[in-house]
Amino acid sequence: MPSQRPSLSTDEAVRFIEGCCFPEAGNEGNDGPGTLRCGVEIEWLTTPLGDPRSHLPAEEALRVVETVGDLPGCSKVTLEPGGQVELSSAPGSPADVCRLMAVDARVARRRLAGAGVGMVGVGLDPVRPPRRVLQYPRYAAMEQFFDHHGPAGRTMMCSTAAIQVNLSLGSGEEQEARWRQANLIGPTMTAAFANSPFLHGEPSGWRSSRAAVWRMLDLSRTSPVPLVGDAANAWARYALNAQVMLVRDASGAFLPDLEHLTFGAWMAKGHAAGFPTVDDLRYHLTTLFPPVRPRGWLELRFVDTLGEPWWPVPLLVAAAIVCDQEAAETARSACQPASTLWVEAARHGLGHPVLAKAAQGCFTAAIDALDRIGADPAGREAVGSFMERFVANGRCPADDLLDAWAVSGELYPEDRGQPPDTLDLMEPAWTIS
Repeated sequence: MPSQRPSLSTDEAVRFIEGCCFPEAGNEGNDGPGTLRCGVEIEWLTTPLGDPRSHLPAEEALRVVETVGDLPGCSKVTLEPGGQVELSSAPGSPADVCRLMAVDARVARRRLAGAGVGMVGVGLDPVRPPRRVLQYPRYAAMEQFFDHHGPAGRTMMCSTAAIQVNLSLGSGEEQEARWRQANLIGPTMTAAFANSPFLHGEPSGWRSSRAAVWRMLDLSRTSPVPLVGDAANAWARYALNAQVMLVRDASGAFLPDLEHLTFGAWMAKGHAAGFPTVDDLRYHLTTLFPPVRPRGWLELRFVDTLGEPWWPVPLLVAAAIVCDQEAAETARSACQPASTLWVEAARHGLGHPVLAKAAQGCFTAAIDALDRIGADPAGREAVGSFMERFVANGRCPADDLLDAWAVSGELYPEDRGQPPDTLDLMEPAWTIS
């Protein structure tokens, strides 16, 4: 809640950001040097089963979390503003995260299918206009803020779905190395896993229309963090230079900032509601969405949602080429020429020759490291199959969707809606032992 007097200096704000986002080993879930804990958060669009061009009735969308219920692998279930369902794993080893998420995703799909709801593994709704079902004051204010910048904000909130990979930071020089590596691989990973080539019922001209939508938002909070100086200080400068999205007044109401007020300017000049406190700064950090966001661990936010059997692949590849030192060195050399090609990655996927070459180097390094990071046989098979089907041929999942559309006009991936009785007969690749 804002204060009536200045209560936070720039130096204090920088120290707070650095301390909570790049903690020392043993703090804020950071396990220290040489550790590799990871997690994954996967969003799916939800549709009426068998009728993906229609919206779920709002009351059905709001019951999605209740319908999914508790899951055997303990994934947390949440609802996004447009009715997307998100499963978030607990942190663990790559093998454990993949194994437990596979079970939870299949159980969630079966339960929702029994209620007539389909889970769609694609990065952007290919045909339905955005519709917000969560009416919380925070989301209403966010929508107003984004509307001030154009229509892309509503699309991002209500029509996109992503896979977020979470990786442990490590300690000391390891933090710097993992931070830089995660940012360096971003365009290549965006291109390799692009899976959203449609908008308004036809090809959009982008392999990742989801990534293109993010580029249309307020770039002070969505652009990559400049890799200048040390990681913690670079992130602190980014955060203070980002526009304030929401200010909470004395009543607790959310006020969208439409005056392009940066957090640094808010500290210096104040706002009608007052001056920011540490709590306001902590909240501000949750409204920043760069491709790589530090939160005591690293959130990699640049991958479109993928359907079966591909969703484990970005987790395993990222864990290998960020956290395994040998694989990271190989991938760093491969990705360097593509490190700034964010727009090209979204538009062309692996149809861009520089990105295609970078992806081949990354996947080769990752496959070599899978045993070292503890991937299980199912994970190794998934990565190898993705490499053979897509990366080795300069293709991404969006190319398969475009091929299907060219033949039949189909806009949705093949896993969009198995009936419940079929799901009951299908066993996941990973099982709980």
